[in-house]
Order: sequence, then C-alpha cells, then structure tokens
Amino acid sequence: MPENEPVDPAAPWEYTLYIPNDLRAVTVCRRTLRLILTMHGLIRLVDTAELLATELVSNAVRHTKGPAALRVRWAAGVLRVGAWDADPGPPEPSGNLDALTDSEEGRGLALVRACADLWGWQPLARGGDRGKYVWCDLVAA
Repeated sequence: MPENEPVDPAAPWEYTLYIPNDLRAVTVCRRTLRLILTMHGLIRLVDTAELLATELVSNAVRHTKGPAALRVRWAAGVLRVGAWDADPGPPEPSGNLDALTDSEEGRGLALVRACADLWGWQPLARGGDRGKYVWCDLVAA
C-alpha cells in the first residue's frame, strides 16, 4: 500500500507471529505487539495488552514442547490477543490473584482473568496438527 493513502482506523486487521519454543521469543512478541498497536494508534491499550500477551505466550512456551504463535486482531473496537500452542490440553487457571501474590509462578491466567474484558480457549485441529488457542479481549473505551 502506498504510504500516502489514508488508512481507516476502524478497519479490522490481524497479525500472526510464529515463534519457536524459546523463552526469548516472549520478549520478541511483547515488542512486536507494542509496535503493532502503536502503528495502529492504539497506544492506550499497549501496557495491558503487553502484560496479557506476555502471560499467554510464556504459558505456551513454558508448558509445551512445540512451536507457538502470537495472534493479534482488531475488529469492531475490540482487541483480541491470543497464543496458539501445539498442546491440545486445556489451560489450567490458578486460584484467584489475591491468593497468589507471594508466588513466583502460576499467576498468568489469574492476571488474564483480572485484566481482560473476556477470555477463553478453544482446541484446534488443522491439517492434522493439534493444539489450542488461548485468547483474551480488551474493549477500547
């Protein structure tokens, strides 16, 4: 697209970043997400979206053996941030966030529940590949 054409800020868009099973990829995802949201004028969502993406992607990398992906989608005023991984098993939410404040680990999905407007997961099967997609939504106010 030529740079001088105006972009409709309300138009839907989607990005997917495939990553290896490497904890360093979490930082790559976080920085990529910040750049995407900044370029689309959604800077007000960056801090929360980064926190949520970090939790989802780090869970995908820490608790599975295969590759993973960060998926970011904007449509109808809702930002969906999700992580795909190759393990079809459901995510295991921890207890409530208050009970986990002293813990070094296990707070990921509790943070997602606390900060997102909506979250969920779904098993996936495409072309013989199995896995799951864990996502959360942030509604732009």
